[in-house]
Amino acid sequence: MTKGDTTTNPETDITWEVRANNRHFHKHRQQRSFLCFRWGRYADNVVRSFKYSPLTFLPLTLYEQFQRVANLYFLLMVVMQCVPAISSIPWYTTTIPLVIVLSVRGLKDLTNDLARRRSDSQINRRPSDVLISQSFSPSQWKDVCVGDVLRIHKDQIIPADLLLLCSSEPHSLCYVETADIDGETNLKYRQALDATHTEMTSDPTEQTLAAFDGIVLCEEPNSHLYTFRGELRWRGERHPLDSEHILLRGTVLRNTDTAFGMAIYTGSDSKILRNVGRLRVKMTQIEKVLNKVVIGIVLFILLMALLLAVGSGVFQGRVLSQIEVLSALTRGNSPIYTAFLTFWSYVILLSPAMPMSLYITFEMIHVLHSLFIGWDIEMRGGVERSIPAQARNTSLNEELGQVGHLLSDKTGTLTQNRLLFRQCCIAGDIYGDASISAEESQTLDLSWNPFSCGGLYLSDQRLVDKLRGQQCTQSRQFLTTLALCHTVMTEWKNGAPVYQAASPDEEALVGAARELGWVFLSRTRDSLTVSELGLKRHYQLLTLLDFTSQRRRMSVLVREPEGGLKLYCKGADIVILERLQKDCPHLESTERALDLFAQFSLRTLCIAERTVSEAKWEEWSKTMAQAVMTTRNRDDMLERLHDDMERDLKLLGVTAIEDRLQDEVPETISMLRQAGLKVWVLTGDKKETVVNIGYACRLLDPDTRLLEGDELRQLLQSPDPEITFSKGKETELWCVDRERAGEKSALVLTGPELAEFDARPEWGARFMSLAGLCQSVLCCRVTPGQKADVVTLVRKNTTSIIMAIGDGANDVNMIKTAHIGVGLAGVEGGQAVQNADYTLAKFSFLQRLLLVHGRWSYRRIAVFLRYFLYKTCSFALVHIWFGFFNGFSAQSLYENWFIFLYTVFYTAMPVECLGIFEQDVSAECSLSWPELYKVGQRQELFNTWLLAATLLHAFYTSLVLFFMPLGVFYNSALDYQTMAVTVSIALLFSATIEIILLTRHWTKWSVAAMCVSFGLFFVCTPITHSPKLFEKSPVDYYFPGVSQNAFPNPVVWFTALLTAWTAVLPSFTIHTLNIILTNPDKHRVHITKHGPVELQKSGFRRGDSHRRSSYAMSQGRGIGRLITSGASHRSTAPPVDRRGTLGENVTLAGQTQSDDAPKNITEIDSSK
Repeated sequence: MTKGDTTTNPETDITWEVRANNRHFHKHRQQRSFLCFRWGRYADNVVRSFKYSPLTFLPLTLYEQFQRVANLYFLLMVVMQCVPAISSIPWYTTTIPLVIVLSVRGLKDLTNDLARRRSDSQINRRPSDVLISQSFSPSQWKDVCVGDVLRIHKDQIIPADLLLLCSSEPHSLCYVETADIDGETNLKYRQALDATHTEMTSDPTEQTLAAFDGIVLCEEPNSHLYTFRGELRWRGERHPLDSEHILLRGTVLRNTDTAFGMAIYTGSDSKILRNVGRLRVKMTQIEKVLNKVVIGIVLFILLMALLLAVGSGVFQGRVLSQIEVLSALTRGNSPIYTAFLTFWSYVILLSPAMPMSLYITFEMIHVLHSLFIGWDIEMRGGVERSIPAQARNTSLNEELGQVGHLLSDKTGTLTQNRLLFRQCCIAGDIYGDASISAEESQTLDLSWNPFSCGGLYLSDQRLVDKLRGQQCTQSRQFLTTLALCHTVMTEWKNGAPVYQAASPDEEALVGAARELGWVFLSRTRDSLTVSELGLKRHYQLLTLLDFTSQRRRMSVLVREPEGGLKLYCKGADIVILERLQKDCPHLESTERALDLFAQFSLRTLCIAERTVSEAKWEEWSKTMAQAVMTTRNRDDMLERLHDDMERDLKLLGVTAIEDRLQDEVPETISMLRQAGLKVWVLTGDKKETVVNIGYACRLLDPDTRLLEGDELRQLLQSPDPEITFSKGKETELWCVDRERAGEKSALVLTGPELAEFDARPEWGARFMSLAGLCQSVLCCRVTPGQKADVVTLVRKNTTSIIMAIGDGANDVNMIKTAHIGVGLAGVEGGQAVQNADYTLAKFSFLQRLLLVHGRWSYRRIAVFLRYFLYKTCSFALVHIWFGFFNGFSAQSLYENWFIFLYTVFYTAMPVECLGIFEQDVSAECSLSWPELYKVGQRQELFNTWLLAATLLHAFYTSLVLFFMPLGVFYNSALDYQTMAVTVSIALLFSATIEIILLTRHWTKWSVAAMCVSFGLFFVCTPITHSPKLFEKSPVDYYFPGVSQNAFPNPVVWFTALLTAWTAVLPSFTIHTLNIILTNPDKHRVHITKHGPVELQKSGFRRGDSHRRSSYAMSQGRGIGRLITSGASHRSTAPPVDRRGTLGENVTLAGQTQSDDAPKNITEIDSSK
């Protein structure tokens, strides 16, 4: 697999025992659970991603909700309000909102959990064929048990981790697609053991499989997707097992009619589910700050209640006891007991400073923000825009506006895993133009080629004319190399070859050769058949020197039909150019072409060939045979032999492949970098491929310097890596202009290097300090677990909000570990989507998700919370000042119904509109000015100091609200109740003016909400002041007729307006000064319209070593061993022409003919 797990755990014990066709043995040891108790060893094959059961839903959801400090506080208030001796306001003012909040959150969690149950049920009910009583019976995935033998059909998803026993292919080879694991669509090869293949391919299959009684001893279930260690004990023999023999759950069987396997790991023990990671409850940074503020407010309320209680005790002891008339109010209680009761009464009376309606409104705004994301038609993708964006977690929207690090997968996320042959250089001449997009390139006239399938984006007819006119020998040799030097397999459909490659690069190169007339037709263990402009030629395959990450090249040695020996080689330029013969022609022009291709971020391979003498071949093959049999230093000997054969090469040219990126990926990354995001790439691909993509998607600039390997290790070993940030082999330091130097550098970290961080914990902090100075970080060859470790490393050493995005199951752990996880929906990526917080159809939609919806959401939530805290604290703290004038009796200044309706009706709708519709600039301006996003990263709108200022303003407002009306009404004919109504009106005026100052985006809903809220006050107040209601319930309606007397009084209105104006004067002053003193350039964004961001062409200096020469192959070695052993060939070979122009019926050894044979091809065989 291209994305690989490069680490193994040698400590893992080989203690997992699986007995074939023995359900009785495994059923008795199957895992079972009840509530939190579990026992048993083998997991069933049922997926359970849900959290709740009918028994656990209520206790679990209450436990999760009461982890919030505010909910515990309100529960305490409800309990205290039920005690008549201390209840200063009615119980329903807190109980009803608390029940609503708990119910809404519980229903939301239940709805999400039911959706997970439905998804689980769909997976568990997938069909599968299980061998029961010597015949295969149709079953469901949930019925599969460890040890069962399963039959998998073509295009069927594999339900468990299986040991491949045999298949319908020759040598029991099978092909699997791992798109749902790593996002890659190119096929991987798996092969059964020779022992099981030989025995079980005989008829009848069912009886043979039912008689299979092998025992597998292997490692315990683990998360290593790409490694497996174990052995099969069968018939007294032991057969070693590795990952080559395992079919992983979630992969899809392709190009193989039938495969048979034995279940090794099922359900939660399977490797793909082991990589899912545990379910994490995510909490936003704003919520964490809010929790701290809640604690601060609660402590302040307790302190104020304590001081007022002390005042109450002192007042009773020194004042009430001295006045005979008032002494009756003490009811014979001691001052200490009265102070104790007064303390709790004031705690209840001041509790509206943290109202429950805050959390109700908070949840509603979160849900609406999530709906806005789903309704955005600009974020719909897929066929006919059928896939909308989706917020699967509705509680993280404001976090989208604060992201500092974006950690992205590569394959399927940044790239399409689709490679296009765009340019080439042959004999110093460059063909094709990569400056023109593939879609706009001119189509070549290939009507003369019966095998042409389209898809060639090399818009240069000169090459075709040269090839057909046989004007250039090197061009023909170049195409011959592409058609021979590979490990591609063919499958014939409708008379045309369909290529199956272990690498998308190889498929692109062989496909390009086919379009240009060099058609790879078939292969056997020791031969290759190619049609060269209609002339069929058979090459004898003598040896195949396979690709490895260390060699970075691949070669085939063949005997041509004319009898000569040729070595064809392709590889990275740094390994090919140093192996060329002296005075190689066209070397300088080819190097210029390499630089040009690198400028367009194309992936290059050098193509070379060599003529080999018979004597050289015989001597080399004998030495090779001896080296293969050697057990000591075998790899070193083979490498020396390979190096000896791949010398004195003749350079033919260079291929240039475009690694097709997802739409608008470079523009998106450029915009996100302007917005201040650090973009990292985490992938299992090899280093060269990742670096290529970094340049292609503009994550790296052409002159970016890569810090990797020994240089990076030296920096990490330094006590202060920032100071010793050196220039490669030069001794000068970058500390002179360290910041600018970091902008032009990037870190490249491999999986094995990351594994060393466990043994050296101090390296983590040093690495992050370096990463903070650099342009980006590329992590290659990392396992799914290491991806999550990188996320944890960033979280541990920075305060940045981290977003992880991926499309495969190997990204799930990373997605769950990050603050925000995004899954890409489409053909692949089902696992990532199911575990993500947000779902997008394309990577480019991150522009609108972050810069528009995220920025808006952060601003709306921040302003909403600040305003809400202001209006409730200023409302509640008035009781503190009133306590000094009512003998600290915990009497409420407001009417009870006003306390209840103030946050529910009178001020609810305007602040809701503020939290739902507020925006400082339009979506177009947000995308045109990405720098605006940095406001959220710096937490400029919601931080501790800003909240402290908000609470201080509320404190000031409460003073004004009480003492100005008190001063006006002092020694006047107006009573306490009229003053209460006046304070209420002034409070509404000040709250309304504040929200007017905060609102920048007015809508009809905002205006309507403000008018309706005011209207409700003047409608509801006369009703609650009705004398008739007072007669029915004097306790609840104790302001009879007050509003009828107060509203017509001009003194009341004058006092309310003056009080409100004085209360908002600080805000109005600061707002005005901010506009006057702020640099006008900062406001230009509000009136200037800009087009979309355009990428600037960066100059590429000759001589810079930025060639990105590589191709994506399997990690470790390739599949050449399978090809040369004959294990990968089908029983029915690709068709051979019966009506060739020579009039001969030529049949390759061991192959049969087909009616689908290609027509009009002349054959030349190297054996003749």
